[in-house]
Amino acid sequence: MFDWLVVGAGFAGSVIAERLASQLDAKVLVIDRRPHIGGNAYDRLDDAGILIHQYGPHIFHTNSDAVFDYLSQFTRWRPYEHRVLAEVDGQRVPIPINRTTINRLYGLSLSTDAEAEAFFAARAEPIEKIKTSEDVVVASVGRELYEKFFRGYTRKQWGVDPSDLDKSVTARVPTRTNTDDRYFSDTHQAMPADGYTRMFERMLDHPNITVRTGIDFDQIRDIVTYQRLIFTGPIDEYFRYVYGRLPYRSLSFKHVTLDTEWHQSVAVVNYPQTQDYTRVTEYKHLTGQSNSRTSLTYEYPTADGDPYYPIPREENQAIFRKYQALARSHPDVHFIGRLATYRYYNMDQVVGQALATFKRIREEHAEHRTGRRLPDPHLQAEEVVQP
Repeated sequence: MFDWLVVGAGFAGSVIAERLASQLDAKVLVIDRRPHIGGNAYDRLDDAGILIHQYGPHIFHTNSDAVFDYLSQFTRWRPYEHRVLAEVDGQRVPIPINRTTINRLYGLSLSTDAEAEAFFAARAEPIEKIKTSEDVVVASVGRELYEKFFRGYTRKQWGVDPSDLDKSVTARVPTRTNTDDRYFSDTHQAMPADGYTRMFERMLDHPNITVRTGIDFDQIRDIVTYQRLIFTGPIDEYFRYVYGRLPYRSLSFKHVTLDTEWHQSVAVVNYPQTQDYTRVTEYKHLTGQSNSRTSLTYEYPTADGDPYYPIPREENQAIFRKYQALARSHPDVHFIGRLATYRYYNMDQVVGQALATFKRIREEHAEHRTGRRLPDPHLQAEEVVQP
């Protein structure tokens, strides 16, 4: 008998399993339908001895000291600032768009933030109410840059035009007037020194935690005895699609190794105008490994396959809200993570959500046992990354 069953061994499931086991002395069973832990962040050594990410690049970044400190219990870090180039009009330029991008594309020599800001302002189109992903970009930098960088990439990635997607999709990518070519500007930017999988192994290495991979929830939901449940899979799947299936975007990956030391100058190159794939990742930039060969992943968005990205459209949110209301009638089940809450979260946000959920569970546990609330020594409420 287990106190808790945790469905999913990715960030959400592994973090909360570790907290339940180490802080509440709970007996926890963690299952995952895949043959490994780590969820989409799973990495492995390929035949060339290069550490690759099985499900595409995962770059850790966060502004939360609490999240970073928590994960630091299970990994050393390799400092790494992510840089991405986009192949546009036959040349590779920084993305997010910055002053260097503009100078290269248009043969200009803008030298100040003010000059770049004036360049964008002259091209931006006034939009009374920003509703869609197209609106976000066009109102910021104009239609020409929108067509060059965003429309094609977004249509490949999501299978619909940006004009049919919620504004949150392109709002994630900033536009800069300076020459900062880092993809992220967070306080903490680093990669787990020994890889994500090793970090998850340490996180789940507790005598109170039992891990079983290659097991689907439906196989054991009526067999294993447990008191409460953490579910990190698709919420519509848990409720057997009673309101229909929630739409997700999936990915397929082509992993290749080349007999050359380097293939590209940065870890990721995006292809918004050409190719069927959206981006190519070269992993040695992320890991810092030395090898005479190099390994790449070509990423192809698809409508079929494992659910990766909830599609942010209002009609999909309407379906989700029905499942969300149904979930409230199951107080012994906690739904956390990207799939269970039908939201696109970064990794640090998932960790923050899991820690915040544990904090609530811990307070309930303390109230039940003593009638008073106890402070969480590992996390202050105001430090939680709020998705």
